[in-house]
Amino acid sequence: MNKENERPDLINHNINITERQNVSISGVVKIDSFDSEEFLLETTAGALGIKGRDLEIIKLDTYEGTIVIKGVIDGFSYLESEKTKKESGMIARLFK
Repeated sequence: MNKENERPDLINHNINITERQNVSISGVVKIDSFDSEEFLLETTAGALGIKGRDLEIIKLDTYEGTIVIKGVIDGFSYLESEKTKKESGMIARLFK
């Protein structure tokens, strides 16, 4: 049985922001790192960076793949994955 069959709810990825102070994210596969100013998450839609101030995890559900973060949200950005960066870097060096 593969992961898609075990957890079909991870296919959907949503972000809900309330008053720039609470953010609820679904489709979270992994938390790469976090501190009070930045969260790096792996989602079903790709790597996601969240920047802000006084950020903290309020709720984490690893089975459903959801997280709720509280704090002042300054921005979101989807990031190129490290694997893709490494692969493109190697290919670029080969064809230089």
